[in-house]
Amino acid sequence: MTLFDVVHPSGGNAPIVLSVPHCGATIPDELKDLYKPEKIQFIDDTDWFVEQLYSFAPEMGITLISAKISRWVIDLNRDPENKPLYTDGRVITDVCTTTDFLGNPIYADNRKVVDAATRNERIEKYYRPYHSVIEASLAERKKEFGKVLLWDCHSIRQLVPSITQEKFPDLILGDADGTSASPGLIECALKDLETSGLAVSHNYPFKGGFITRHFGRPSERMHALQLEMSKINYMDDTETRWMTSRASRIQDQLKRTLTSLSEALVS
Repeated sequence: MTLFDVVHPSGGNAPIVLSVPHCGATIPDELKDLYKPEKIQFIDDTDWFVEQLYSFAPEMGITLISAKISRWVIDLNRDPENKPLYTDGRVITDVCTTTDFLGNPIYADNRKVVDAATRNERIEKYYRPYHSVIEASLAERKKEFGKVLLWDCHSIRQLVPSITQEKFPDLILGDADGTSASPGLIECALKDLETSGLAVSHNYPFKGGFITRHFGRPSERMHALQLEMSKINYMDDTETRWMTSRASRIQDQLKRTLTSLSEALVS
């Protein structure tokens, strides 16, 4: 079984690596009977089409890593020790969640927790390989350029009441409250995103998940930023289908932002 796809640059290299940890929708055959059949017909918590949205990246010299396994099996953007990312009362799904974003059970037996042995097995089998390929890709680019940026790519429905009663902004840049990247790169990303004409937020309501916080080590010249975006930016009004006209507009903006960051890294 393929756990993730890695698309290497098709031309020269840039000091940027993209990670798409939540685009996977595969539940291994040996696990499917554990889940409610109606829930896994369409895994609504998936970051649908985000790897397609960033498919231009390899032509820019950027490595693109995208997960294949569903976050309902293993959440690649959670702390493997299940330390909470936020403490503001919102619903936070575990590294091996038993509910969807709205708190609805996803397992056929309505279990409240995945036992430690199962969780550890999934971490070793699915989680660590993904994180290892990120680490290796970052090390390769850092060796070449002396510095590197990980851009962690996410999307979410406009409205998720278990997190907030208000619609999310179009674009949300997260940098773990300024700790996962240098001030210059953060400013560069924000300034560029704000030229989009879309509603841009900084570290609220998302400031980066475990991947951003773990791999962002500015003192080691390894930076990380997370971009969360509302699915309406590239999908139809039902947030279930790809919409080319919307996707093309947001792709143009993403290209501009990643170009600006690449130039800032090599300057």
